Amino acid sequence: MTAPPLIVDATVRFLRQHEPFARMARRDLEFLAGRARLAYFAAGSVVVDAASGGDCPLHVIQRGHVRTADPFAAGGSTVLGPGESFPLGGAEPGAVSASYLATEDVFCYQVAPADCATLRQVSAPFADFYAQSLRALLQESQGQVRRQFSQRAVDQQTLLQPVRALIRRGAVSCAAQTPLRGALERMSAEGVGTIAVVDDEQRPIGIFTLTDLMERVVLPGVDLATPVAAVMTPDPGAVDEETTAQEALAVMAAHRYHQLVITRAGRLQGVVSERDLFALQRVSMRNVIVSIRGARDVGALKRAAADITTLADNLLAQGAAAEPLTHTIAALNDALTLRLFDLLAPTHELAGLEWCWLSLGSEGRREQTIASDQDNALVFAAPAPEVESARARLLAFAREVNQGLAALGFPLCPGNIMAGNPAHCLSVEEWRVRFASWLREPAPEALLAANIFFDLRPLAGQAALAEGLRRWLTDTAPDSRLFLRLLATNALDAEPPLGVVRSFITDDGVHRGTIDLKAEGTRLFVDAARAFALAFGIAETGTAPRLRLAGRRLGLEERETQSFADAFHFLQLLRLRAQRGHVGGEGGPAPHAAPNRIDPYALNELDQRMLKEALRQARSLQKLLEQTLKR
Repeated sequence: MTAPPLIVDATVRFLRQHEPFARMARRDLEFLAGRARLAYFAAGSVVVDAASGGDCPLHVIQRGHVRTADPFAAGGSTVLGPGESFPLGGAEPGAVSASYLATEDVFCYQVAPADCATLRQVSAPFADFYAQSLRALLQESQGQVRRQFSQRAVDQQTLLQPVRALIRRGAVSCAAQTPLRGALERMSAEGVGTIAVVDDEQRPIGIFTLTDLMERVVLPGVDLATPVAAVMTPDPGAVDEETTAQEALAVMAAHRYHQLVITRAGRLQGVVSERDLFALQRVSMRNVIVSIRGARDVGALKRAAADITTLADNLLAQGAAAEPLTHTIAALNDALTLRLFDLLAPTHELAGLEWCWLSLGSEGRREQTIASDQDNALVFAAPAPEVESARARLLAFAREVNQGLAALGFPLCPGNIMAGNPAHCLSVEEWRVRFASWLREPAPEALLAANIFFDLRPLAGQAALAEGLRRWLTDTAPDSRLFLRLLATNALDAEPPLGVVRSFITDDGVHRGTIDLKAEGTRLFVDAARAFALAFGIAETGTAPRLRLAGRRLGLEERETQSFADAFHFLQLLRLRAQRGHVGGEGGPAPHAAPNRIDPYALNELDQRMLKEALRQARSLQKLLEQTLKR
């Protein structure tokens, strides 16, 4: 039986304010509204009973709040409000895995399972949302950000397109045995300054440019009969054609490439230059890179650091995804630090020393946000009699670097976890002894240190020193069962701020009415991912890669693992938006004293729902960690 037209219109108006109904066609909304029945549930009553069995209608809350008792969640319950639907969790409406209780008087629209099945066939937004509710919310949230800041991104092409769209012409290539004269004739005939060198299966093995011609042929006086392989740049920077332009920019920034070879299934497709990529945006990532490379003093680097923040604003405005965005920020910050090394190293006695600068914490995971402070260390190799003299020389350099980074906008670490601290400038053997003591005697301070130092990656110097340390840790940690159990316990100490009466539990102290997106959000994923990585001998340091690899070890479905990664990335993106004043209305960047705090109720309805879903995923991940490592 269809409802009267006035009731249908009122129901449609309500539904249009919420997802996924806001994206559905009018006729599909009218179909739903015409068949929905408005039901009332008194405070304290059971709305849906998981033990009842049978088909269950889809419920859309029109007024009031419902508490869900989820047997698979680590906290037992969460709260749903107006516009939210249940049963939830990726299952089709009709599948019941939890009971739902009215926390106050509640009105719900009920839609029969048969009508839901019809809607899934005719309405793609409805079908997609209930098939993958988390991914749908995330995509819609990113779309909303793009719309909200579209004016700021005017005249800029998206960085999210694949690099194959940037290939301007077919690839110009030659074989490794081709004489230089032949390669140069080919370049002249084609009017290009670069030729790719390929093997018999068209896989790129090198690249030869006009710069190579000057530095490796003309100046040394190399015979033009010489094979091009003798003077090419081997192992060129290569990315798959489906890589986004933004990800390609991050690769270029990290390795200081001027161009990238584009491949399909490993075979050459073309070459894209930094000019092609930089042309996509007016915020001048080109200018950022050029200004970093050309900086002659800390003052010039400081201006480049400010440009990185501006670039991050622009990428946020374009709706960039969190993972490539934070990788881009990390790559540019790496380039900034490396240029600082170039400026400071000549004034220190480093010749003959074997050392490696370590990035730790969020830097080590390549998950830096705008408000990150310093976390770094040094590892070096020296004969026993020379350890102290080597340390003294490196400390003088490291302290100047730490002060230089502070001048560039990376605050000194409050806990003094920096390379300029003698306690964190150690030989390879000293680091192994320290790591072994943490694994053997996991006191609270050891667990806290592990959360920072065990995310190490090499930034400058002899990377092999850091990679050897990482291999030792990866091989040793899985056998440290007590350490892993306590690390898991530590990871479970922080609970997602999901309420029982209201949607969120907010601070009632100094930061009244807010939640901390780092301490109560991303940290939950970071800590769990680290515990899994150490337990399973996973060498990756990034949170999302760790979660994906751990999911495979645990035999999880890819959809479930991806839900964890999506939730983490949403929280990361929300942190970036909060730090730059892009959430809860207009305003400038968040104060440094509380850069990760937001009022969750100041978010729009879509972001509130996504935040709740992301925190639910955090709770599910914690439950999985508890079941796996605390047995």
